[in-house]
Amino acid sequence: MADEPIAPPANAYPPAGMMDNACPASRDGLWALDPKVLQNDWAWLCRYQAENAKVDRANPPRAVFIGDSITEGWLAADPDMFAHGFLDRGLSGQTSPQLLVRFWQDVVALRPKVVHIMVGTNDVAGNTGPTTPEAYRNAIRAMVALARANGIEVVIGSILPTDHFNWAPQHRPAPWVATLNAWLRDYAETEGLVYANYYAALVGPGGALPQQYAPDGVHPNKAGYAVMRPIAERAVAEAEARAGKHK
Repeated sequence: MADEPIAPPANAYPPAGMMDNACPASRDGLWALDPKVLQNDWAWLCRYQAENAKVDRANPPRAVFIGDSITEGWLAADPDMFAHGFLDRGLSGQTSPQLLVRFWQDVVALRPKVVHIMVGTNDVAGNTGPTTPEAYRNAIRAMVALARANGIEVVIGSILPTDHFNWAPQHRPAPWVATLNAWLRDYAETEGLVYANYYAALVGPGGALPQQYAPDGVHPNKAGYAVMRPIAERAVAEAEARAGKHK
């Protein structure tokens, strides 16, 4: 007779094996700060699970904005931006491979007309370990391929300028940001994607993000997002127009 399966202990963390819903019941701020997040939910798939379940599939969003803290902070700084069919799916600290892991759940499954992808700051900072420009490019390519295979138009947002990271002071990011943005711009042009050039609108001397737009030199304040908003809206509108031509 085959051995009986062994039930996991009631307090197992994370739940052992495959389950319908492995996310903890609590999704408050303490979960976001729990050091077990990266260990047990590396891409933080739990973060938007409940919000995604509420999206009306019969009335899909115009656009999903996926990215890191710069995207996540946009909703709080300018909630009206996301009151007209835009969804914010930004997550603080994330890198491009983390976005790729959650891209199906947080973008494709929601069936938007457009996805706005903006990521790269934390790749340069090495938030999830050492990486390479090619690894970054491959993650972008993979997300674009997933979007296109599912009829979703793509806006590529430039990496915002910065010349330092408070949490990783050993890095000098300005040259890397400029280099990756040059590739993003060329890639968007080659692939027929819309490029939202926030970098050109915000860059200061030496590749910095001026303090009037970002007091810490990385994360925009309301003034910074006010510069970004019309660029984003134009880019999404252009992508929507392209989607109409492709029907």
